[in-house]
Amino acid sequence: MRKKKISLFDIVNNTVLIGLALLCVYPFLYVFFIACSDGAYLARGAVTFLPKGFHLEAFKYVLQRQDLNVFSGLRNSFLYTLAGTAAGVLVTYMTAYALSRPQVKQRYGLMALFTATWIFEAGIIPQYIIYSACGFVNNPLVMVIPSAINTQYLIICKNYLDGIPHELEEAAVVDGANQLQIMGHVYLPVSQAILATIATFYAVSIWNQYMVPQMYLKEQNLQTIQQVLKRVVITTGDQSTAFRNVVQNGVLLNQQNLKNAAIFVAMVPIVCVYPFVQKYFKKGILIGSVKG
Repeated sequence: MRKKKISLFDIVNNTVLIGLALLCVYPFLYVFFIACSDGAYLARGAVTFLPKGFHLEAFKYVLQRQDLNVFSGLRNSFLYTLAGTAAGVLVTYMTAYALSRPQVKQRYGLMALFTATWIFEAGIIPQYIIYSACGFVNNPLVMVIPSAINTQYLIICKNYLDGIPHELEEAAVVDGANQLQIMGHVYLPVSQAILATIATFYAVSIWNQYMVPQMYLKEQNLQTIQQVLKRVVITTGDQSTAFRNVVQNGVLLNQQNLKNAAIFVAMVPIVCVYPFVQKYFKKGILIGSVKG
């Protein structure tokens, strides 16, 4: 069997891609290694990248200390992300389907209104007044309902649906299917790529959201992991949440250990989503962006 000749371009291209991949992975590994290093080595500045005195005590301490509310923040963020992603994908898909139907005569005007809300924003104060009037202050639904549709993701999803052959709909109409059946049984099965893509976008956006929960979720039992991180990593004046040097199971834990452990714990759940949806990204993004 004849072997394929590797060109210089392939070598350079692969080298550049590997280098970019390492640059992307490096911050995650660095945070993890700092969290896993012995505090004595960190205090001496002996840790540059690889961990020294490897242990997982910092993660145990961060998760078990109840006054930090790290576990509660993770739970809340998980529930908000799950509910918000489900609502976002459902509403975005249904709206995109309606706007992609030729029989909806007002679709261009409606799309223009959606685009206008994307370009022009009223600002934080009018938004707070409206959200407060709707009862979203200290209400977990503030993480679900207002973000249930994103105009950018709507455009991508609509363009994807526009690219699906209309012969599928015509065949379903001949068989007696109505629009709800066509949307659910004809278009939905062939839209897995775009739905997985926008679901990931919604999940990452909600998980990393800071301003909205900081403004509207004041009660501590409702706060997200991002609020917890801000309190324990950035705000050090509060003695109840400030990290101090401790010894646990014979291991010295200092502020660097504990802060990096909290940061890594907040990153891991959303990072784990990517391997399951990565295969849909190329098809979903390219077709959803170019078609239409």
